[in-house]
Amino acid sequence: MSQVPATPERCRLLLEQWRSQLQLSGREQSQLGGQLQALDHQLDRLQQRRLRVAVFGRVGVGKSSLLNALLGQAAFATDVAHGCTRHQEARAWDQPIAGLAQVELVDTPGIDEIAAAARARLAARVALSSDLVLLVLDGDLTSVEHDALSPLLASGKPLLLVLNRCDCWSEQQQTALIASIQRRLPVAARHLELIPVAAAPRQPELLADGRVRSVTQPPRVTPLRRALVDLLEQHGELLLALNALAGAERFHLALQRWRLGASRQAAQSLIGRFAAIKATGVAANPLVLLDLAGGLACDTALVLQLCQLYDLPMGGAGARQLLQRLSGHNALLGGAQLAIQLALGALRQLLLLGAPFTAGLSLASAAPVALAQAALAVHTTRLTGRLAAAELLRG
Repeated sequence: MSQVPATPERCRLLLEQWRSQLQLSGREQSQLGGQLQALDHQLDRLQQRRLRVAVFGRVGVGKSSLLNALLGQAAFATDVAHGCTRHQEARAWDQPIAGLAQVELVDTPGIDEIAAAARARLAARVALSSDLVLLVLDGDLTSVEHDALSPLLASGKPLLLVLNRCDCWSEQQQTALIASIQRRLPVAARHLELIPVAAAPRQPELLADGRVRSVTQPPRVTPLRRALVDLLEQHGELLLALNALAGAERFHLALQRWRLGASRQAAQSLIGRFAAIKATGVAANPLVLLDLAGGLACDTALVLQLCQLYDLPMGGAGARQLLQRLSGHNALLGGAQLAIQLALGALRQLLLLGAPFTAGLSLASAAPVALAQAALAVHTTRLTGRLAAAELLRG
């Protein structure tokens, strides 16, 4: 009896099968090429078991210093000036993690830097493409951090909350600060534990001449390192699989939105053509019954063409459901159209029959009636097409 693959492995196999069967037109590849490339990168990382951990937070909270402390070297640039990190940067973490081939630590720009909207978007994009996010705070939760948490929580992104610079407060102050942060967190994040660290602690030292200077101390990030190692060894492969699934879902939704938009434009063009055909037939034909029969046939053909356009063929239960939904709309529309067409048709026939007695003058009055019938045909065909298209979009 063969052994059932673990959940991450099953996810990987299913995603690879889905990707191999994904058929895209040249136009779709052109429009969605960037998103498809990002998805392929994520699937490659899943296959190679390369996990990404991104730091996220306001400018100047010590994100780069925190990553340097975890790496044990000054791999990321730090500066006393805010906004030192300008672009996304990644470094491999030499910490061995069971089940993973590699862990990458990703530094991101600050989310609140003035005149840096592009960098904030970059940071959000990097966070979504990472498998785990460390939200770094250096004080009480601000409105900027609260707002940045919302999309991450909504996406289901795994989070760890890190309180940096814990060397700046006494134990009592730190306890009160953590309690305040937890009260300000969104409800969906209040179960998360804050991990206090000091990425680049400094201690005052009194010199012999009476001056005081600040002396750098060794980083205090052991609680975060321990929490990261435990989490990644237990759930690292699953985090990779979950992020790949989320990326596939985002691409699928983007593809569906694009296809629906393209279908909607094609549907409008198709409805316009059928409306013109129906209007021409109604205006040229003097017999009311033929007008009604031709109009019904035209509307039926329109609905069938729309079904083919949206790749929802008419037949079986789907056809019955569509017709049931449309019947309520079309009952009132059809009744009004029938009454108006009968009245206009009868008036036009009277005018035509009276032509010999009026020396042809009644024919001049018949023309506006025919135009009114044509306008009604255009309106009813467009309305029927839009109702059918709306139902097919729901399908």
